[in-house]
Amino acid sequence: LSCLMYQRSCDMGLGVPFNIASYSLLTLMIAQVCGLKPGEFVHTMGNAHVYQNHVEPLQTQLERTPRPFPVLKMNPDVKDIDGFKMSDFELLGYSPHGKIAMDMAV
Repeated sequence: LSCLMYQRSCDMGLGVPFNIASYSLLTLMIAQVCGLKPGEFVHTMGNAHVYQNHVEPLQTQLERTPRPFPVLKMNPDVKDIDGFKMSDFELLGYSPHGKIAMDMAV
């Protein structure tokens, strides 16, 4: 099962990273409850933009060395999309960099 999401307006600093994580997770959850092998998440963007107050924080992020992706483990016994609980998910090997503050643009 693959997922293609078209996002009309794309805040590259705050919105897009959250959307990538959440729709990737949703794809994995739907694949599990449907008994399908998860495929890829494809993110198509319309108006991708960086707000002025995010330029400096994003430059800091781009200078960081990427770390290995963590592994997500989900409880394989969950067979209903509404049956998932927080305790059904485990993130292994997550080693984040420090926080980069970005204010919501208004």
